[in-house]
Amino acid sequence: DTFYITKEILMRTQTSPMQARTLEKHDFSQGPLKMISPGVVYRRDTDDPTHSHQFHQVEGIVIDKHITMADLKGTLELVAHELFGDRFDIRLRPSYFPFTEPSVEADITCFNCGGKGCAVCKYTGWIEVLGAGMVHPNVLEMAGVDAEVYG
Repeated sequence: DTFYITKEILMRTQTSPMQARTLEKHDFSQGPLKMISPGVVYRRDTDDPTHSHQFHQVEGIVIDKHITMADLKGTLELVAHELFGDRFDIRLRPSYFPFTEPSVEADITCFNCGGKGCAVCKYTGWIEVLGAGMVHPNVLEMAGVDAEVYG
């Protein structure tokens, strides 16, 4: 999945390393952690209507006391409607990512067929637009954050 320039240098495949650095430095006595990390990323992908070897990725994180999956769901729905408009439906599917628990993938109604099914959406009516999840308790603990209090 990675583009190597040399044996030691590679093109960025994720924007997520910013999360760990920011989490380690944040002083929670000063309030919650809220961060967005946009960037261009590169992957050895075959280009098709829904994949590209280069794309923009936006990583977001909110860590505060008593944040729940309901907060994440509401945020994802709000962002999807702001980005794609109200004519698209959004659905969340259970998924797996090693650094989140629980994890979801978000799909929107296919922009090409309006949800009827076509070659672009592989006849499902849906286009995957993002992956998300609650920061895994192990990640919080490794950064010195009490996973029983913060989420």
